[in-house]
Amino acid sequence: MKKFLALTVVLTLCGFFAPVTNAAMRYATIGTGGVTGVYYPTGGAISKMVNKKRSEYNLRVTVESTGGSVFNVNAIMAGDLEFGVIQSDRQYQAYNGKADWDGKPQTKLRAVFSIHPESVTIVAADESGIKTVDDMKGKIINIGNPGSGQRGNAMDLFAAAGIDVEKDITAEGLKAAESAGMLQDGRIDAFFYTVGHPNGSVKEAVAGARKVRFVEVPAKYVDALTSKFSYYAPSSIPVSMYKGVANEGDAATFGVKATFCTSSDVAEDIVYAVVKEVFDNFDAFKKLHPAYQVLTKESMLQGLSAPMHPGALKYYKEAGLMK
Repeated sequence: MKKFLALTVVLTLCGFFAPVTNAAMRYATIGTGGVTGVYYPTGGAISKMVNKKRSEYNLRVTVESTGGSVFNVNAIMAGDLEFGVIQSDRQYQAYNGKADWDGKPQTKLRAVFSIHPESVTIVAADESGIKTVDDMKGKIINIGNPGSGQRGNAMDLFAAAGIDVEKDITAEGLKAAESAGMLQDGRIDAFFYTVGHPNGSVKEAVAGARKVRFVEVPAKYVDALTSKFSYYAPSSIPVSMYKGVANEGDAATFGVKATFCTSSDVAEDIVYAVVKEVFDNFDAFKKLHPAYQVLTKESMLQGLSAPMHPGALKYYKEAGLMK
């Protein structure tokens, strides 16, 4: 009996029998995007859901506004972020070593779930005369800050349209949050923003004194992009959400999906906790933004091109969403 008690004391001191209530609080950060986009409130909503049970999970989640998809991938891979919202095209490129990660596949990138569809949105001053992509030559266009999803989408579209970014336009690299003000000040003619609708920054641009319109992407370019890249799909921008825009009907374009990603280095129980809180509170999550109205639990498992994290997979199997 004495030997047993002595062994118990030793094991307790070594932490083997330490009660869960004494476990140290763990922290996880979600990288989002600009504060005017959908990424930031998405990250905020997820963090609030998890933090309500922080004592149960020994986990506190924080949110960080970032430069967008490329930044989030790189920060997750470096261990500076545990999670990040990433466009589906960037997820594919990172894991497969393409585009910004040419020849350097990010094999530790893991998918968690997808969120809302995002349209490649081009907002132009009506007086600029830019009605379609072909009208952009000779104009000042904000293609997005380096590392943003819209910058990559803009480059793909220009390639499909035969527009040389170095010669045919004057390209600016501003963050999305700066675009509306720059357009209304007359310092740019148009800007790209890959985002779910309705969007605050786009509303700001439409509400200004300078009348604006959504630029159409001709079907031939949409077809070329969707044929070449599996992560692109035809899309349209609903003008009914933006009172005062010059367009008479919805603007044809193409789009991607926002996806929630992590690293294989992040603990399984942390990822499980995040997924569980989002899916167990699915109806509340859908009400957070109009862009989420089209979501179903099944659609949130689509558009993922990196391997599923084991923590997410565990929940989906328990919930009957995956075999």
